[in-house]
Amino acid sequence: MGEWTVFNQGDRAPNSGTYIETGVNDYHMGIEDPKKVKLRKGERFPQNTNHERKWIRMPK
Repeated sequence: MGEWTVFNQGDRAPNSGTYIETGVNDYHMGIEDPKKVKLRKGERFPQNTNHERKWIRMPK
């Protein structure tokens, strides 16, 4: 099966890299100044800004 692409706070990072917050309406309105975090494989995702936000891997 495939790898997860959306993560919640407390999940472990599947790969090293930079992850960015995304939300429900980000495709339509965008998120101003989203949180970005650099994690290594196995590290846990930090708390989100609000309950509707998730973490995704930042596009290259």
